[in-house]
Amino acid sequence: MFDRLQALADRYEKLSELLCDPDVSSDPKRLRELSKEQSDLQDSFDAYTEYKQVSEQLDDAKLMQAEKLDDEMREMVKMEIDELSTRKSELDEKIRVLLLPKDPNDNKNVIVEIRGAAGGDEAALFAYELYRMYTKFADSQGWRVELMDFSENDVGGFKEVIFMVNGKGAYSKLKYESGAHRVQRIPVTESGGRIHTSTSTVAVMPEVEDVEVEILDKDIRIDTFCSSGAGGQSVNTTKSAVRVLHVPTGIMATCQDGKSQNENKAKALQVLRARISDIRRQEEEAKYAGERKSKVGTGDRSERIRTYNFPQSRVTDHRINLTLHKLDSVMNGDIAEIVSSLTIAEQADLMDREMMGNS
Repeated sequence: MFDRLQALADRYEKLSELLCDPDVSSDPKRLRELSKEQSDLQDSFDAYTEYKQVSEQLDDAKLMQAEKLDDEMREMVKMEIDELSTRKSELDEKIRVLLLPKDPNDNKNVIVEIRGAAGGDEAALFAYELYRMYTKFADSQGWRVELMDFSENDVGGFKEVIFMVNGKGAYSKLKYESGAHRVQRIPVTESGGRIHTSTSTVAVMPEVEDVEVEILDKDIRIDTFCSSGAGGQSVNTTKSAVRVLHVPTGIMATCQDGKSQNENKAKALQVLRARISDIRRQEEEAKYAGERKSKVGTGDRSERIRTYNFPQSRVTDHRINLTLHKLDSVMNGDIAEIVSSLTIAEQADLMDREMMGNS
């Protein structure tokens, strides 16, 4: 482990030298690449640097403890050794987590698609509430939400909504949200007071750069139309909304929330690239599903991942058997505890597999 850390530290320091090189600073693309690489190494470098400092201080304190000391000094040294030993153990655990295999998409922006599934109007209303939950969580993280496309029903719900979340680490925290979200409650339209069960599906996809998924002009068909509102009625007299079809795959993307046709086309192509990349990723993962599928999972949108029970004010994540009795705060964007628990579960799973691979 420490050989890997030393190699990492050496690379970090080499990057610091390169970033001061005039040839690098005059090349925006290379400067951006090296800056990103150093940023990705920052947490591991800082933890390793502190670990070495703490280890040296602990060795010095143990040497001092072996000397002839008065009772007061001996007690002070013992306290210092206890504190340094605790911190060293904490850093050791932190470093092991930092050295786990990284998802290359973790720091990317994300495109989120929410659709009302089983349950008609109630599913659409819940889709809207999930959208609100994620936008409030994004606000708490300092991220920016950009609405890309939506389709409303007559009661204020979303049949479908697509939006982008811009912010460092957005994918690392939202990737666990892909799947079927189940709601149990009495619908406002239910006169008999019976609890209904409805579902909405969520798909979270990392933003994909042009160079990662190349879309040729000859492979797409573009249609324009007027933006529409609830019930499908037109709300704009100009054909600013854009629908893009990728002919080779049959994958389609629509955007109508931009201010111009060009803006909507650019956003639709963003969604299209993300969908094509997501399909390819799912196909690759299907080949190794038996041996590599994480216990947490981040891709199967048909998998029921969470239940929101309103009568009991309960939220249950079925993947890690986590139950919280604070539904109101969760629906208001307080999902940090759920995200943290899922992250820890995935890290534990990765550590188990690392140990099995090394045994």
